Amino acid sequence: MPERAISIADVIDAADRIRGAAVRTPLLEFAPLNERLGHRALVKFEGAQHTGSFKFRGAYNRLSRIAAERRAAGVVAWSSGNHAQGVAAAARLLGIPATIVMPADAPAIKVANTRVLGAQIVPYDRYTQSREEIATALANARGAVLVPSFDDPFVIAGQGTAGLEILEQAGEAGAEIGRVLVCCGGGGLVAGIATAIKASAPQVEIYSVEPEGFDDTARSLASGHRESVPSGARSICDALLAPSPGEMTFPINRALLSGGLAVSDGEVREAMRFAFEKMKLVVEPGGAVALAAALSGRAPPAPGATVIVLSGSNVDPGLFRSILEDA
Repeated sequence: MPERAISIADVIDAADRIRGAAVRTPLLEFAPLNERLGHRALVKFEGAQHTGSFKFRGAYNRLSRIAAERRAAGVVAWSSGNHAQGVAAAARLLGIPATIVMPADAPAIKVANTRVLGAQIVPYDRYTQSREEIATALANARGAVLVPSFDDPFVIAGQGTAGLEILEQAGEAGAEIGRVLVCCGGGGLVAGIATAIKASAPQVEIYSVEPEGFDDTARSLASGHRESVPSGARSICDALLAPSPGEMTFPINRALLSGGLAVSDGEVREAMRFAFEKMKLVVEPGGAVALAAALSGRAPPAPGATVIVLSGSNVDPGLFRSILEDA
């Protein structure tokens, strides 16, 4: 089996690095959710993190390690919006210029928020152009540091700090965790969380959750090698449209995950409505897939409490309104 990109020591080091900069997001419990599922559930709400998603964790851990003499050249990243905002926010705190390659059809709220944070935005067509090629060319031309959205050990370890918090907070709540459901695009968040949790609680079952059509991690876990998203696939989950699992993230997830799940856009919409109406939380489509998996019964049963990671809240207002009205 390929060597894993990070260890629990890396996640602990990341937690020390981001302490005081990142938010220790809450682990919440809701009676309507427990009643709906028929067992205890705890919700890790990453919408309370800086910029409204978990991405600040990995971005700050990565950027804070750039040598002082290299910071003036800046950083370059690619993202549909959440990694963009995380990188832009971390860069502003650290005094580093940031350029983000973003799809032309990215949600307007994510583009606007990234720009407000001081980053330069370079648009591209996600269906005809390669974001990685554009970003790499920009970084090479400027001597800037490239900050991938998931395939970077410091980014993965930074995201894993959410897993350390889940363990601590579940203990504080007197909950025995049976399974953890985590959204998955390129696999950085679930890889980091799995590394953190499995180190001290190997019995916990951890599942990646993806949109239907973009279930490349689920298919990769089943086949044993990295699969790709078929051309023409579409989903409202703009934050989870990675074309394939990461070279670094997949070996971690293959070793640690119990499996991969996929949910439909309709199930995501229903989960977003449930979160708003019953839990009073705003969640974006990509951030709601784990909740959708729980509500739809797609996750295999496990003893103990279910932890559901709501990974982000940066939903376009128009889309959110239409989803709520469709109820």
